Amino acid sequence: MLNISKNPLYKEVQIDHYTSLQRVGDKQYYRQLNKFLLAFGIILLVILFLPWTQNITGYGKVTTLMPGQRPQNIQSQIPGRVEQWFIREGDYVKAGDTILRISEVKSDYFDSKLSERTNLQLQAKNESSKAYLNKIEALDNQLKALEEELNLKLQQASNKILQSHLKVKSDSIELEAALTNQSIAQKQYDRVVALNLEGLKATRDVEDKKLKLQMAQAKYIAQQNKLLESQNNVLNAELELSRINASYGDKLSKVQSDLYSAKSLELNNRVEVSKLENSFENYSRRGDLLWVRAPQDGYVNKIYKAGIGESFKEGENLLTITPAQFDLAVETYVRPIDMPLIHLGERVRVQFDGWPAIVFNGWESVSYGTYGAIVVALENDISPNGKYRVMLSPDPEDHPWPKELRVGSGAMTIALLNDVPIWYEIWRQVNGFPPDFYKPQTSNKESK
Repeated sequence: MLNISKNPLYKEVQIDHYTSLQRVGDKQYYRQLNKFLLAFGIILLVILFLPWTQNITGYGKVTTLMPGQRPQNIQSQIPGRVEQWFIREGDYVKAGDTILRISEVKSDYFDSKLSERTNLQLQAKNESSKAYLNKIEALDNQLKALEEELNLKLQQASNKILQSHLKVKSDSIELEAALTNQSIAQKQYDRVVALNLEGLKATRDVEDKKLKLQMAQAKYIAQQNKLLESQNNVLNAELELSRINASYGDKLSKVQSDLYSAKSLELNNRVEVSKLENSFENYSRRGDLLWVRAPQDGYVNKIYKAGIGESFKEGENLLTITPAQFDLAVETYVRPIDMPLIHLGERVRVQFDGWPAIVFNGWESVSYGTYGAIVVALENDISPNGKYRVMLSPDPEDHPWPKELRVGSGAMTIALLNDVPIWYEIWRQVNGFPPDFYKPQTSNKESK
């Protein structure tokens, strides 16, 4: 073959007898192959210059736009035991319909008349509060009466002290008058005695003057006693005033002490009333929680605690309800490198799992089976899967989404960007570059 051997093979073997070797060596065959490769190269070159729409693909699932329209788990706020089911899986329930009846598992709530007995205690405490209020009012009135009586007694004692002082003043004046009379009587007596010694006055006149002198002295002494008595009355009146203050101070202190004690007991009773009201409301509410009701219209999907008599804890899932009315949406995830290219209000194409579709990412005009959507929310925090979450809602200007769609089904999204040649897109993909950064026209109009 390579003419290495000194014994050439072509001299020993006649290749003209083999048809395949004859066809390979045919020059017409090479000409047809060259034409085919030339045509293929031209077509490939033309394809490289065809327009290609850059896009961002993402994968997500169908959900609802409003959180309250998504499937929700129904829990019980209290621990209990399943007693009776009123529905089965697949049933349609309205808001407020009874789904399940449960019973208590805590011994503190076994009493079936717990709310009634608590209400009786509450009523008794309310009556006790009214009695304390009446007592407070009575003590308050008694305190006011004592204060008024004290004021009157103090005024009376003050008047008596004033009268005693005036009496002392009057007696003092009368004492001065008695002293003057005594002095005059003494002078008259001395004068009569002197005249009697001279023989000018009779002994009878001396005796009369002596009698008058003694009467004046007696009156002076009596007036002194009267003055002392008046002064003593002043002291007694002042002592009486002090006694009134002390006596009524003790009475007022006792009434005030009783009043404060009654107020303290009333406040303590009010606290107990508040606690009983809280307990009564809690027991009433807890009794209502023994009946699990549907929070909204929907369909029962799955029941977790099916057995009668099966116990559960508070917050444990009992069943799942899917709302009957919901607005479909798609949550999709895009790479962080593509996140700056997604804008609110941007139109996106969606392909749903289970719905036939023929998709050409770069040629949306020839794709079939995709539906329009609009970006309504962008998540600013990265998700646990390392991507950003984007919410899409149906495009009102495009075909409506299938009515048979269910929450949770898969979806593939395609966000359309700039139109570039195919060779540029191949070069970008080979080098791992992101799509061209751009801003949609809606954003430009909004900025203007």
